[in-house]
Amino acid sequence: MLKLSGKVVFVTGVASDIGREIAFEFARQGANVVIADLNHAAAEIQESGGRAIGVAVDVSDEAEVDVVIQAAVRAFDRIDVLVSNAGVQIVSPIEDFRFSDWKKMLAIHLDGAFLTTRAVMKLMIANKTGGSIIYMGSVHSKESSMLKSAYVSAKHGLIELAKSVAKEGAKHNIRANVICPGFVRTPLVDKQILEQARALGISEEEVVRTVMLKETVDGEFTTAADVAQVALMFAAFPSNALIGQSMVVSHGWFMQ
Repeated sequence: MLKLSGKVVFVTGVASDIGREIAFEFARQGANVVIADLNHAAAEIQESGGRAIGVAVDVSDEAEVDVVIQAAVRAFDRIDVLVSNAGVQIVSPIEDFRFSDWKKMLAIHLDGAFLTTRAVMKLMIANKTGGSIIYMGSVHSKESSMLKSAYVSAKHGLIELAKSVAKEGAKHNIRANVICPGFVRTPLVDKQILEQARALGISEEEVVRTVMLKETVDGEFTTAADVAQVALMFAAFPSNALIGQSMVVSHGWFMQ
C-alpha cells in the first residue's frame, strides 16, 4: 500500500462506520484525506498525525459538490481517489413507499455518485493524473430483497455507472470499481433490523438470524475493516486489469 502514500483521497459518507473506517485506513497508509461529511473525523486524523480536511456537502446538490471539489484542490492540489460511499436506507413495502422517499434514495445514492464522479473525472482528465473511483454498492447490487425496492434499484445502478465510467475513463487511466458489502453492523443496519422486525412481524433476533445472516457461511456480519481493505486494494491496484468490476465482501451471503 506504499503506492497510496501522499495520494489524495476524497471520501463521502464518513459519518457511517464504513466511510469512517475507509477514511482512517487511507490516512494510516499515508494518504491525504478529504472527508465529505459533517463529523469530527478530519480532526481525529489530524490529531493522530495524518493529513485531512473536512468539508460539508449534500452530494445530491450539483453546486455544493463542485464547491467542495475545488476546496479539496486548494488544500491538496489534486484528487487521486474518489470513494463514493454516501447512502441512506428506507425500508418499506412497495405499496406504502412514498415517492418522496424513493427520490431521496436515488438522489443520494445515484445522483451523488454521478455528481462527485463527474467533478473528479474532470479534474483527473485536466491534470492528466488518472485515478481510481470506488463506489459503495452492496450485496443488493446483485440480489434483491423484500422492503428495499429503492435501495436495490440504486445499488444495481451503481454497478452500471461504474462500467460506463470504466469504459470512458480507461483512456485517461481512470479506473472505476464497486465494493459490494454484505450486512455490516452499523447504526443503519440496526435501524433496518428494527424496521424489518416490525414489517415482517418477527423478532429482531430472527431478522438477524433468518434474514440478514441466513445465507452467510458462518453467521457473521461483514466488518467495516473488511470493506476498507478492499477499498485500499482497488485504489492501489497498478493497472487497468482490474476495472469495471464489482467485488462482493459478504461472508458468502452472495457468491458469484
